[in-house]
Amino acid sequence: LLSAAFATNQVVAVSNHVAKTTGIHLPLTDPQSPVEVEFQRLLEQDQDALDDADRWIREEEQLAARGAGMGSTALRARIMERFKPVEQAYEDFIRRHPDHVRARLAYGSFLNDTGREREAVAQWEKARELAPNNPAAWNNLANYYGHRGPVMKAFPYYEKAIQLNPAEVVYRRNLAATVSLFRRDAQEYYKLPDDQAVLRKALELYRQARQLAPRDFTLATETAQLYYMLKPVPPDDPEAARRLLAEAMDAWKAALELAPHDLARQGVYIHMVRTCLNAGDLDQARQYLAKVNHPALEQLRQLQERRLQRLEHPDQADPSDSSDPSDPPDPPAPAGHP
Repeated sequence: LLSAAFATNQVVAVSNHVAKTTGIHLPLTDPQSPVEVEFQRLLEQDQDALDDADRWIREEEQLAARGAGMGSTALRARIMERFKPVEQAYEDFIRRHPDHVRARLAYGSFLNDTGREREAVAQWEKARELAPNNPAAWNNLANYYGHRGPVMKAFPYYEKAIQLNPAEVVYRRNLAATVSLFRRDAQEYYKLPDDQAVLRKALELYRQARQLAPRDFTLATETAQLYYMLKPVPPDDPEAARRLLAEAMDAWKAALELAPHDLARQGVYIHMVRTCLNAGDLDQARQYLAKVNHPALEQLRQLQERRLQRLEHPDQADPSDSSDPSDPPDPPAPAGHP
């Protein structure tokens, strides 16, 4: 919600959620030390401001639906005014503790959350200078370069974060997403022969991430979606096509097992229908389609039903019906940073 309010990039994350979203394992500190107590209060102040902003955005959405909202400009001004004391508190803390790496990381994310990316980069670069073995600084900068360029800098920065903390899933996931999003750059950086080789590189990175987080449903679906863009090797080999279909279906079945609720499960069934239709397995597609009955998915179900009917009866297809959802979705964007 906050990223929407500030029209910033897709890799925005809440600055206080450091350990949860980025794998930053903070060094042991004395929780009773005056500096640490003050830093924790600063993080709480940051979180309170973000919570207020989230609440105001939700309230504005409800009011706007009734024609009574204040408008995006006024809302943004209100949020910025709420963030002023937080920014001042960060500036004051860093002025008195210029070598505090976690404060630099958190302040950088606060700045990034409010659309001030260049200022955020300055804080992250300082954190990297102070603690070159801190993987979070490398990851944050890689996210910036992946969004703003040059993308070629994002790949080695993610690799450095992975090298420094190979057990953190977020870094591999971010690198996988960046490889799949920027395939031409990835092809050049990794010296790969073609687009398909790049996609398989991304798939391997996603598989590595899944080994670190095997219960992550979203990660499982991101992995499975790559199969929409993969082609058999060699392309005209029926056996290779069958193997690729089996891999794709296994990936979606793995996601299905992790689905947290019925809507998510039926959403996976839609993907399984698409995968079967793309492979020409119409009977299996119809079986999966029969499992979809959630009202929120009715339009998607109907689209797949029409596509199935066209494939079953091509002589009866309506040439004016161009609603074919067979195009692959956009690759997932990199996950957040502190």
